[in-house]
Amino acid sequence: MAGAGYFLLRPFFTIINMSKRDYYEVLGINRDSSDDDVKKAYRKLAMKYHPDRNPGNPKSEEHFKEAKEAYEILSDPRKRAAYDQHGHAGVDPQMGTGGAQGFADAFGDIFGDIFGARGGHANVYRGADLRYNLEITLEQAARGTETKIRIPTMEVCEVCHGSGAKPGTAPITCPTCNGHGQVRMQQGFFSIQQTCPKCHGSGKFISSPCATCSGSGRVKQHKTLSVKIPAGVDEGDRIRLSGEGEAGVNSGPPGDLYVVIHLTAHPVFQRDHNDLHCEMPISFTIAALGGEIEIPTLDGHAKIRVPPETQSGKIFRLRGKGIKGVRSNTPGDMLCHVVVETPVKLTSRQKELLQELEMLNQEDGSRHSPRAKSWMDKVREFFAE
Repeated sequence: MAGAGYFLLRPFFTIINMSKRDYYEVLGINRDSSDDDVKKAYRKLAMKYHPDRNPGNPKSEEHFKEAKEAYEILSDPRKRAAYDQHGHAGVDPQMGTGGAQGFADAFGDIFGDIFGARGGHANVYRGADLRYNLEITLEQAARGTETKIRIPTMEVCEVCHGSGAKPGTAPITCPTCNGHGQVRMQQGFFSIQQTCPKCHGSGKFISSPCATCSGSGRVKQHKTLSVKIPAGVDEGDRIRLSGEGEAGVNSGPPGDLYVVIHLTAHPVFQRDHNDLHCEMPISFTIAALGGEIEIPTLDGHAKIRVPPETQSGKIFRLRGKGIKGVRSNTPGDMLCHVVVETPVKLTSRQKELLQELEMLNQEDGSRHSPRAKSWMDKVREFFAE
């Protein structure tokens, strides 16, 4: 009716959904469980059924809401007491700020677990690992050696002993986070913890920083270390010196130092794992008639018997004359690659003798130069096609 006043009356009773499960059953706890047990049980279920972790799963969302509702009641002492006495009928479905705040606290802790932000702990960091490139000779790698290296590193400040505070003073409890290293950001219904912007998670604030280290507690220094190189190391091998890296932050453990081995070029040998390779130049006469030659090894000298008619490129293998690797039981081999050297700067007499030799060879080329004869035959067949 026009001009008539209407009033919305709040009913004095609440319709209870009889299909609701018992809140203790939802969280999987007993009725005498402590507040911490309630919180832990909810956090476990929230992590499991959170919609962000179960996209497109309506059942998970339903379980999440059910666990949330149970926690909102059981985390509030007043509402829990009413629920214990009257069941679902004893709690008001329109929740107050106390239950919401309790939910927000637990939800904030969950975000802290997910992102690694935990209050009450200073950010303790392990020191950085360092790398040092060390060049050694092939002989040093084969036999092993000991050398000294000088490296730059961050060490604990000797003036403030790592505290970062000026001598005679000390760090104070951070006034922003009260020493927790974390601050809670409240945004409406949600509460999220994050690292304190003033102390950067340490929980301490330095009002008078040390002039030597500028409050960092660490200074750049150089230190000399002795490094033992085991016999048999190869290119790219790493030697770890535990605890010789940079100093940690906030009393964190130091890092490690990795010494990376690099072999300098050798004038005679080339290394291939545990084997050694070398070129062995021989004269034209030795290659044709044969003979004995002496070659160097890492342990001294060795003799090789070159058979007659040896061709360039032939490989002679000397067993056990290579390198015994760090993880090997037996040493490798030495492989000598024959290179027949053509005479240079010949005298007139040498040229006459070679020309005479060539004339004799041409009289029966297939016998004296079989490879050349075979190659020429293949060339003629190719052009004849």
